[in-house]
Amino acid sequence: MKREGFKMYLKPGFEAEYEKRHAALWPELRALLSENGVSDYSIYWDRETNILFASQKVSGEESSQDMGANPIVQKWWAYMADIMVVNPDNSPVTIPLQELFYME
Repeated sequence: MKREGFKMYLKPGFEAEYEKRHAALWPELRALLSENGVSDYSIYWDRETNILFASQKVSGEESSQDMGANPIVQKWWAYMADIMVVNPDNSPVTIPLQELFYME
């Protein structure tokens, strides 16, 4: 199992909406992630910069950021596009982060 971290960008003023949407994460999206080996998925918010830091464990071939061809993921991206900084295909702008330290 590998661990991955990445950052994304939340548009100012949408913190509560972002949290609300994730609190009601679609069951089909949750199932898709789980079925593809994504677990222990957390997203943190830096309120000074509006940067979102995400971490997840991946036991399958794809992380959550590699599933863009799936219609469920595409629908979620479109749903979130109004509150996040996104690419032309509505995928969130993400920056992979290199792990420099881990303590189990």
